[in-house]
Amino acid sequence: MTVPEKDITYREMLTGGRFYYGAEVVTSRGIAEPVSAGDVVAHAQAFLNDPRFGWVSVTDNPGGGPMLPPDWLAGLVADHHSRLVLHLTCKDLNRNGLEAAAWRYASEGCNNILAITGDYPTTGFGGTADPVFDLDSISLIALLVAMNEGLEVPGRRGKMETLPKADFYIGCVVSPFKRHERELLPQYFKLARKIAAGAQWVIPQLGYDMRKFHEVKLYLDLQGLDVPIIGNVYLLTKGVAKLFNSGKLAGCVVSDELLEVVNKYAAGEDKGRGFFREFAAKQLAVFKGLGFTAGYLGGMAKPETFGKIVDMAESFGQNDWRDFIKEIQFAQPDEFFLFEHDPATGLSDPGRINPEYLDSLKKPPRSKEVNFNYRLSRLVHSLAFTRDKRFWGLLKWFFARWDKKPGILGRLARFKEKHMKLLMYGCKDCGDCCLPECAYLCPNTACSKSARNGPCGGSSDGRCELDDKECLWARAYQRLKCYGESEQMLDRPVIIYNAELKDTSSWANLYLDRDHNLGIGDRE
Repeated sequence: MTVPEKDITYREMLTGGRFYYGAEVVTSRGIAEPVSAGDVVAHAQAFLNDPRFGWVSVTDNPGGGPMLPPDWLAGLVADHHSRLVLHLTCKDLNRNGLEAAAWRYASEGCNNILAITGDYPTTGFGGTADPVFDLDSISLIALLVAMNEGLEVPGRRGKMETLPKADFYIGCVVSPFKRHERELLPQYFKLARKIAAGAQWVIPQLGYDMRKFHEVKLYLDLQGLDVPIIGNVYLLTKGVAKLFNSGKLAGCVVSDELLEVVNKYAAGEDKGRGFFREFAAKQLAVFKGLGFTAGYLGGMAKPETFGKIVDMAESFGQNDWRDFIKEIQFAQPDEFFLFEHDPATGLSDPGRINPEYLDSLKKPPRSKEVNFNYRLSRLVHSLAFTRDKRFWGLLKWFFARWDKKPGILGRLARFKEKHMKLLMYGCKDCGDCCLPECAYLCPNTACSKSARNGPCGGSSDGRCELDDKECLWARAYQRLKCYGESEQMLDRPVIIYNAELKDTSSWANLYLDRDHNLGIGDRE
């Protein structure tokens, strides 16, 4: 086992070529008194003082409920800020609130940030809270990168000024435990987009299939992306397994097969504790054997329990992890894998992409998502909204002519735009339209989190985590695949919505370079 040196930082652990262990701490709801929050602080301090653990990761309102913020805990272990990872989610704060929180973290010396879109709120005072999602994980990463480079902001005298540079070490999440191709591959595409935006390390969400974890590594290798990957382990109990299996905790997957195994061992004298700990230790051992950068332990257990799991993981023989792989393969029925199965190892074969998938790219299957509305939208876009082609110049002149003094023709165009887009797309009149980037599915209507830069990790079986509709990005993938455009669906600049344009003409804003495109070129 690699014992962290006294002054080594989290960044140095992930870039030093050795395998380290980290632990998750979840804060509490309510006033920080000894019975509740006191245990949280004690646990964090215990992990940080334990030579078996390199760092502590602190969550930000997991599951969608309000809790003490992560930097509250960081303030109570101030001597260890370089070994803390603070989660930052987009569900409760708008972009100004997120920037303010990030400045606070930087000022406190907390530079290790896990940027997450976040779970949809599940509770709140007087009822369920209305979520924010002003930014998503990709645009939050873009903000943190801009702060690292020296954020430019308007000064008091109207001139732009550059703020001091931050030094964030930015992490991101990917959710590989998806059953269907249409929801898994957008996860991989978004992972690549997060790294292109500036993410420097990756942690997959929770599941119990080592082949899927391995595929994340294979996908990054396929794309030539060399970033640290942390193996994620959550210590199961009967109750936790039942919760994960229900799909009520977004991004956490326990298959029916695994739930049966859990129930079997939970019926024993020790209620399955021995099995659960050994199962977690074996997962850590496999991550180390596969060449992951580190292992990460979460769960409702005491620090000494986590310590025993690490000791067990380190006690296995050098090649035992190879035997453990096949013990930890609890896939969902008919689950899609990007790479072919290798029976010899139980993992995926890095040299063989799923042949059925490759064949489907050459001859895409028909999809109900490719309907008349979608075909018409593509046609109209090619005629009127493709920069510098066909009717672009004429319409640009028209909107420039009627922008400041609309007149009857300008008002008629605005009426037509507003009501036609409402009828065809359920348009919310945001004024900064990204229908072409979302396969003509309005993110404000078809996505619970208004995600413009790709899917969150919350979908289950192709449906939104709220289970009230199909995932927008799964639908978009099916549409784009029929036109041979699925693999490039997120190959574009980060989209950041400008709320100043709300209730204005998105057509005018496009032609006059006021929307998120800002004249960057063709949107196709």
